[in-house]
Amino acid sequence: MTAAPVLILTRRDVAALLDLDSCIAAVEAAFRLQGEGRAPRPGVLGYPSPSHAGGGGFHIKAAALPLSRPYFAAKVNGNFSENPARFGLPAIQGVLVLCDAQTGSPLALMDSIEITILRTAAATAVAARHLARPDSTAVAVCGCGNQGRSHLRALVRVLPIARVRVFDRDPEAARSLAAALSGELGLAIETASEPGPAIRASDVCVTCTPSRRAYVRREDVAPGTFLAAVGADAADKQELEPELLAAARLVVDSVDQCAAIGELHHAIERGLMDRGAVAAELAEVVAGRKPGRTSPEEIVIFDSTGVALEDVAAAAAVYERARQVGRGIAVDLGRDVRDPG
Repeated sequence: MTAAPVLILTRRDVAALLDLDSCIAAVEAAFRLQGEGRAPRPGVLGYPSPSHAGGGGFHIKAAALPLSRPYFAAKVNGNFSENPARFGLPAIQGVLVLCDAQTGSPLALMDSIEITILRTAAATAVAARHLARPDSTAVAVCGCGNQGRSHLRALVRVLPIARVRVFDRDPEAARSLAAALSGELGLAIETASEPGPAIRASDVCVTCTPSRRAYVRREDVAPGTFLAAVGADAADKQELEPELLAAARLVVDSVDQCAAIGELHHAIERGLMDRGAVAAELAEVVAGRKPGRTSPEEIVIFDSTGVALEDVAAAAAVYERARQVGRGIAVDLGRDVRDPG
């Protein structure tokens, strides 16, 4: 048996092959498989930049899923939040390798930017479907880059959103998001000069900034709010006051990851919470093993550090669609370089 050629897929390919609806469905199915005990726990390795340029670093996330076939994926991302301002480059860049988990054969090598954007928003949409009040109509988005846009697009697919407020420390970024998405989504989108008032007036809040200091306070969040904390994906990042976490029902994507690099990490350091205070992992909620929201009045927080199950689910969907439509460049990586043919 000879290994099949590896598909090389660019960011443009990924964007053409994966839409948000398909990504949300794939990510929800992945969490359900984990919650049912049919998928092994994902792994993560963090590595700071040797130069410490801009406070950046690298992480490798890996997982396997039994889908139409057994898949394994490993994603290597560089996360340098100062890239856009300093070099005009994306803050997050990387590659993802998708393999056949039964034979070990590599199947595809694809750009990870679009995968990361879409699967992160998809995970928040899955969490909102299970944890937000079903009648939630007002949303606040803090952070108006690619993640802010993708999250708003995802949330309107799972909740009856009618009012939107957006905040960014760069007011032009907030205005740009409002101008771009108000027509696309058919919503009036207001810009906010401060996050607090926007959050207090909302049923749902998403924070997706590179902040290294908490800016969402306990008094900013009204009873019944669902809050997805997305920005803290490294130990030095933080968006929420630990007191807020301690006062809420906390659901995480991974207890291990959140205790090491998420918002939970900061609450543990302050002595306000421990791992046992986590109400559930999202996979347990999706699989029906643990309850999500238990009352209309409670604040529910989803601590999202981004797990590799999401990457495998999204990458597998991209690969299978690429095979169907014949997109991508096929390369025989195993060919002997000494072969003149």
